[in-house]
Amino acid sequence: MQVKRPWFDHYAKVPHSIDYPSVTMYEAVMKSAKRVPDKIAWDFMGTLCTYNKFAEAICLCADGLAGLGLKKGDIITISMPTSPQGIICFYAANKLGAVASMIHPLSTENEIEFYLNISNSSMALTLDAFYGKFKAAMEKTRCKRLILTRIGDYLSPVKQLGFWLTKGRKIPKVPRDSNISWWQDLMNGSFPKQNKTQMEAHDTAVILYSGGTTGKPKGILLSNMNFISQGMMVAAWGNLDETDSILAILPIFHGFGLGVCVNAAFMGGAKSILVPQFTPQIVAKLIRTKKPSFIIGVPTLYAALNKNKDFRTADLDCLKAAFCGADTLPGVVKEEFETIVRSRGGNVKLLEGYGLTEAVTAIMAMPMDTYRENSIGVPFSDMDAKIVIQNTTKEAPLGEDGEICISGPAVMKGYLNQKEETDKTLKIHGDGKTWLHTGDIASQDADGFFYFKLRQKRMIKSSGMNVYPAQVEDVLYLHPHVAETCVIGVPDKEQVQRVKAFVVLKEGAFPDAAMEKELITHCQKNLIKWSCPRTIEFRLTLPTTLVGKVAFKTLEDQEIQTLRQRGEYTGDH
Repeated sequence: MQVKRPWFDHYAKVPHSIDYPSVTMYEAVMKSAKRVPDKIAWDFMGTLCTYNKFAEAICLCADGLAGLGLKKGDIITISMPTSPQGIICFYAANKLGAVASMIHPLSTENEIEFYLNISNSSMALTLDAFYGKFKAAMEKTRCKRLILTRIGDYLSPVKQLGFWLTKGRKIPKVPRDSNISWWQDLMNGSFPKQNKTQMEAHDTAVILYSGGTTGKPKGILLSNMNFISQGMMVAAWGNLDETDSILAILPIFHGFGLGVCVNAAFMGGAKSILVPQFTPQIVAKLIRTKKPSFIIGVPTLYAALNKNKDFRTADLDCLKAAFCGADTLPGVVKEEFETIVRSRGGNVKLLEGYGLTEAVTAIMAMPMDTYRENSIGVPFSDMDAKIVIQNTTKEAPLGEDGEICISGPAVMKGYLNQKEETDKTLKIHGDGKTWLHTGDIASQDADGFFYFKLRQKRMIKSSGMNVYPAQVEDVLYLHPHVAETCVIGVPDKEQVQRVKAFVVLKEGAFPDAAMEKELITHCQKNLIKWSCPRTIEFRLTLPTTLVGKVAFKTLEDQEIQTLRQRGEYTGDH
């Protein structure tokens, strides 16, 4: 029997619990295809595919993969942009009982070698443009079969020509290679028909990777049930069905892109609008022309859209909801987005959510018809969450900061080949349930709403006091000349860490000593003394991670390097 939680009172039409079918991801997509065969499953740069045709393509791909030797328990690395090939192969591998290891298509040769070895992949799929680095990396691994595809394989003849003229002709010709198979041959060949392999709902189906902010990335083992439950939770939360469409901006190597923008859409029978390359211009144009029901992205996406002329002049009454996750959303970005939407006929708030790859991705969000300032919302159906006192399993008092712990069907099986790390992260508490210790700091109010403070690794300790970078960034964003900012802790002999801000100024503002003083004074008026930046460095741009978040770790590493060169830092890092 499910324990009643305070957040149930804010669920409106969302069910407290969902009946998840004990099936594989392949079977779940086939159920959607049977229910809405003629509805559009995906739209790739104007090429449309119905659920019925999508199901056929998955089965053809499974036949071809089996013909190349892929079988139950094998691992196939998929290194693709958000594209039909990557998604078809993902579900086809699942039909065969194989595991999909999802990596960034722009991974370096060394990274590819690392991922192929840690996953023990026997096969890989990537674009022809990346043949060279895959070929070199594979020589040091047991992966001997490489499937190559071209971005134009699913484009109209006109768009194929356009791609070839602008980018395609610059791609080096792939030499004859006995280890290479081509996607088109795979899909058009004559292979024995494959029946669905016996695979359990709780068997490992996917390996995603942590961001690797400390050391090497960790492989995260996710089951069929993890993905199906998370997808069905998202679909229920947004009341997602075959009349809806999601803009799949986030990449499929990332849980947010694969879990929410793709798999959740297919669980609900909705349309996923696949975006293989992200720029604010591309996204704004797609919003204008495709009129999606849902936009899901990171704060930098919304900040960029706010400045884009196409977005600011688009008809936005199509929007049913807009969600932001993966990083702290600055208040000014949220307010500006909502103002633009209202001025263009829309009526949605930019709602925050929370998730992490260890639970596929999003597992809580603000309810569609509710708003609490600065809250990341409440847990989805069947997900449980609580705040514990750091480094314990004891629940923290309401309103006090502590570590977010989550439990439920989306929580990972564990880390790949890292039992010690798994045991540190997944712990059985006094209630007998397994809880995922996220390492993220938040608080909870009496109604069950959660308030994210920061990733635990981002905490700055200055003169013994805790400084929350997101809080300092929020204050800096209030200054009229600040376009972007990131706050880090810099090693300091006297204070342990001192607060430093990196700032990108708006057009027309001058990055001089007077501006630095003005911004520091602005912070001093709004923040307690130890939270104020001691120094501000102006930049033209800030580095971002592969999914578009501001890369605070890169700035930290650069700062350490600078201090080392000056002889001001000798610590281990």
